Amino acid sequence: MTEPRSWLVVMALPLEGQGVFENAGIEVLYTGVGKVNAAMTLARRLAAIRHAGQTLPAVVNFGSAGSRRHATGTLLACTRFHQRDMDASSLGFPPGTTPFDEMPAVLDFPNPFPDLPQASCGSGDSFETGERAATWDVVDMEAYALARVCRAEGIAFACAKFVSDGADHAAAGDWQANLHRAADQFLALHARLP
Repeated sequence: MTEPRSWLVVMALPLEGQGVFENAGIEVLYTGVGKVNAAMTLARRLAAIRHAGQTLPAVVNFGSAGSRRHATGTLLACTRFHQRDMDASSLGFPPGTTPFDEMPAVLDFPNPFPDLPQASCGSGDSFETGERAATWDVVDMEAYALARVCRAEGIAFACAKFVSDGADHAAAGDWQANLHRAADQFLALHARLP
């Protein structure tokens, strides 16, 4: 029998966790909003763990997301990650591809939550409310950056998103109104991680 993995829980904001992880004695790394904050904060934490001589943990990202394809309140396992706002197409690169970068434009990870529907996630530094949101199952602002750090470090990454809004004109209000519904579901998923 193999030992269970050590998982580092990563979320953008304390609002998304509502304190349920802390109340259960589980540490959460809060990154702040956006790809730069997410990548920088996770990379710093992993560097500190490595510097302390410890084994790097797997990373699980729980958070909210908008969706034009799934109903508000749906919990999804994100397994495919896209950088939705990288656009160097005027230089001849496909949208989503970072010029002269060896990292793939789309990152895939296994699904540790087989009972949840799988989803693609488009991450970008905008609160997406336009028609482009329909390109992916969900849109968020951090998951691609977190997945990219994990791929670079060679560690496992898991991601579950709670659809908090329809990525439309009402998204901002819906997002705030639905955050409290997600936290308990995230904690239950954490208990089922391998």
